[in-house]
Amino acid sequence: MATGEPKVGRRFAGYKTNSVSQFTYILFLYFICDFFLRFSVRLPGYGVIRPTLLAVASISLLLFLQRDKLKDRFNDPIFRIIFVLLSYIVVSLPFVEWPGSVLRLNIDTFIRSVVFLFFTALIVDTEKRLVWFVSVFVFCQVFRVLEPLFLNITQGYWGSATHLSGGDFANRLAGAPADVINPNELGFVIATVIPFLHYLLFPRGWLCKLLYLLIMPALLYALILTMSRGGFIALLVVAFMVFKESRYKFRLAALAVVVVVAAFNVMTPVQKDRYLSLIDRDTAGGASAEGRLRGMVREFELGLTRPIVGHGLGTTPEAKTHKLGSRQASHNLYAELLIELGVIGFVIFLIFLARSAKQLLIMRESIGKIKDDRLIFYQRLNKVMVCLFWMYAVYSINYWGLSQYYWYLFGGMTIALTRLASSAINKRDCDAIDIVDDSEVAEANRFVLAKRLRYRKH
Repeated sequence: MATGEPKVGRRFAGYKTNSVSQFTYILFLYFICDFFLRFSVRLPGYGVIRPTLLAVASISLLLFLQRDKLKDRFNDPIFRIIFVLLSYIVVSLPFVEWPGSVLRLNIDTFIRSVVFLFFTALIVDTEKRLVWFVSVFVFCQVFRVLEPLFLNITQGYWGSATHLSGGDFANRLAGAPADVINPNELGFVIATVIPFLHYLLFPRGWLCKLLYLLIMPALLYALILTMSRGGFIALLVVAFMVFKESRYKFRLAALAVVVVVAAFNVMTPVQKDRYLSLIDRDTAGGASAEGRLRGMVREFELGLTRPIVGHGLGTTPEAKTHKLGSRQASHNLYAELLIELGVIGFVIFLIFLARSAKQLLIMRESIGKIKDDRLIFYQRLNKVMVCLFWMYAVYSINYWGLSQYYWYLFGGMTIALTRLASSAINKRDCDAIDIVDDSEVAEANRFVLAKRLRYRKH
């Protein structure tokens, strides 16, 4: 143990993870692949059996049957605030404006999203499972980007278009025909996967570095083709976080200049105009950017028409249709929260985000300076998660998300990562002092990273 560090490892030396069955884990990985790669669209007749619903029901049943292994995991602060959010949605249902729409149309979409938190947090319970889960998730996201890019290069596929001034349209790259994501969502996927590749793939051997150097230009080129200004802003957030953490700031700055010059050389005039509209309202794309900002203001004003409990889960399009004359989905998560859940739900969800960020920061404080090969993966994944948090927080200004998967998957990964990193730290401490206090094994499953940090402060 490091000099001056309190020997709190003794108290948690008996920490062990009661893993769920391997079958449950494999089924969960299959659910991830099915959800993101949409097997029901790719395989004729497969969608008839409702595979996503069947997978969610099956995994839920398996977890219920193994509930004795899970009983101590719900003490996590993120779990507790999610239970508060779920309870609030149920209790407030009779008081929202359109409870019928919530029950008939929207609750199933929300459930399919929030299960990502529960499944990830409860099933990913060993380091090996965490590594494989991250690998499968990243593979699915990279595939979702490279598939439409390949179709664009070989067949001229675009998938979407945007309206320009003068009645013209410009092509934009969207998800593949089997996917459901529009250009902005494809840009979001690209910005999401880049931190994983940078922190987890590039630091490895030369083959991984070569793979990184092959994939990264393709991702950036695909982002150009999407013409997603929100995706570009998300990329800037990721780039800033990488730059902030790097010891080679001058090299990164020089590389950024090269990338920007190369990007502008491959852009069409329409694409250049689209991205320049972020800073120049006099461009042709400036009007749509200005309209997006006005739309966000109107959405917040709409939320304040029912400020206490809101209009109901998933009812933003309905509320906008009746009160603003447009059914377009919300372009701002924070406005969506206010519209659907009111001020109370808005605050609860922000507490969920704050707790997720706090746990990651506590973990970084606990393991960031420890030189131990057993903790390298956790240290790197922690950097990925911190980067994603700030990117998601910024991108949510331009993207809805209450009934989308990404914040819940993030929360589940945070719980799993923190729990497994705690276990690894305790094992390291026990190996260092070679002491196991059997009388305190009952304390093993408590959340320990926060305890370690508080102990140091005192």
